[in-house]
Amino acid sequence: MRAGNKGQLRIIGGRYRGRRLSIPAQPGLRPTADRVRETLFNWLQPVILGSRCLDLFAGSGALGFEAASRGADEVLMIDRSEPVTQVLAASARSLGAAQVRVRRADALHWLAGSGGPFDLVFLDPPFHKDLLAPSCTLLSSRGWLAPGALVYLEVPASRALPSLPTGWTLIRDKRAGQVRFALAAVEPQKCNGPEG
Repeated sequence: MRAGNKGQLRIIGGRYRGRRLSIPAQPGLRPTADRVRETLFNWLQPVILGSRCLDLFAGSGALGFEAASRGADEVLMIDRSEPVTQVLAASARSLGAAQVRVRRADALHWLAGSGGPFDLVFLDPPFHKDLLAPSCTLLSSRGWLAPGALVYLEVPASRALPSLPTGWTLIRDKRAGQVRFALAAVEPQKCNGPEG
């Protein structure tokens, strides 16, 4: 979010570039900064087109809307707050972004179900809660990730990233201001069928 545009988010690239969206008035909501989004989507540029994306702790929707703007075929935004999901749904309608779906749910409870698979997952949970590690575990164990999926992780700059599940490899890791952000690649799942 840029200074002088409090309460608004600007999409920085793609089809909806320059469009401004309302940010839900929610305590602790931290839209991913423009320069972090620019770096992240430079990393994702070779794979974003046609991808299926999950924005798990959607909040402002900065990552999900940016993905939709840059050519993702489907973006599912999950947030537990009703006021937040109402603003996200209104923003999707104002953009005419039919590929964006918004669902109100507790992220960990939702991940305990089944579904997917997603090509890209954005994990930027509230910093004051310990949600990153359990989210990674559930994503990995419940079939939410397509072979070769990429997972974005964001934590405070002062904090270490959690241990990653087996088969995940950290391929990018950077700091900007008060945040540390990284990208992990998930190995294609191997078939564990009967031998012989």
